[in-house]
Amino acid sequence: MSDDCDLIIKSKIKSACPDMSVAGEVPDALNKKVKQILDDAVQRAKANGRRTVQARDL
Repeated sequence: MSDDCDLIIKSKIKSACPDMSVAGEVPDALNKKVKQILDDAVQRAKANGRRTVQARDL
């Protein structure tokens, strides 16, 4: 997956945590975690001979 792809929107994080302040580094950290989850899911799908990532791969 491309490293320059932003999957996380900061305003949505703030909406999900309405009673909390969200530090500036949270979106980047969360983006890295989501990318790793997706990379792992892609590898699982490939290992199972599929070209479609499914929920069970997560």
